[in-house]
Amino acid sequence: MDMQLQQLRYFTAVAQSRHFTQAAESLGVSQPTLSKQIHTLEDALGAPLFERVRGAVTLTEAGEALLPLALRILADADAARDAVAEIVGLRRGEVRLGATPSLCSSLVPAVLRGFRAAHPDITLHVTEGSSQDLSADLLAHRLDLALIVQPEQGVDPALEATEILRESIVVASVSDRRPPTVDDQVALAELRDTPLVMFRPGYDIRDVTLQACRRAGFTPRFAVEGGEMDAVLAFVEAGLGVALVPSMVLVNRPLLRATPLAPPGMRRTIALAHRRRAVLPHAAAALRASLLQHIGTGGALPLGVQAL
Repeated sequence: MDMQLQQLRYFTAVAQSRHFTQAAESLGVSQPTLSKQIHTLEDALGAPLFERVRGAVTLTEAGEALLPLALRILADADAARDAVAEIVGLRRGEVRLGATPSLCSSLVPAVLRGFRAAHPDITLHVTEGSSQDLSADLLAHRLDLALIVQPEQGVDPALEATEILRESIVVASVSDRRPPTVDDQVALAELRDTPLVMFRPGYDIRDVTLQACRRAGFTPRFAVEGGEMDAVLAFVEAGLGVALVPSMVLVNRPLLRATPLAPPGMRRTIALAHRRRAVLPHAAAALRASLLQHIGTGGALPLGVQAL
């Protein structure tokens, strides 16, 4: 049985008006066209749907049985069309975004503020985690997009990553207790005897810091170890030590100063990743475009952060 939505619309119009000509006029089609489609539907169903006696149109038993079903099918089809139109028009939907802790406290709020203003009905879900965990979440379809630190060996081949920012790593210290510096820069090796506040295992910046210290010929001395981003910055504010942090996280920390590292310094590349060959949901595609536009227009990027 081959039944089309258009035929059901023609059928319900005739059933409700009990008049072929009036139904055709309400649908904006010719009466012969409507009659032909009704006959085609009757042939497909194997039963007449209308009785035509002395100009009166009434439903047959088959027509009576079909009418409530046809109305329900058409209502479901209209609801489906409207639901898709709302998603395509970004009147509803959701985005699952992942970001590292440092980006959640710096770049992400500004991007989401602009996106929310433009698309207030989109539901936003943010997951905070390490780049490795976020990449795993992307591959497991738990995230649509993720802001990650680009690993030196590159991302998983199943992911596509667009490099968007290059960020300097700086020494965070209390404003009145700056680390030993030369020309407002500090060589990493000069921190050999300076207590460091260190992130917990699993943080991208922890691994980068330890590798850089080893290349500089020393093992850092920890004042406090194991904190999340906010805790690390609070420990530095309390005077417990200094920390190597991405420059963006100090934007709203007036009690802390950022001292650049002397050349070659330390930098990291931030990438926006999603599953390769995946069709992004409309809301996720809109957020991706919004984020890239924010970066491309300068987006109030702090000192030490370069758009790519």
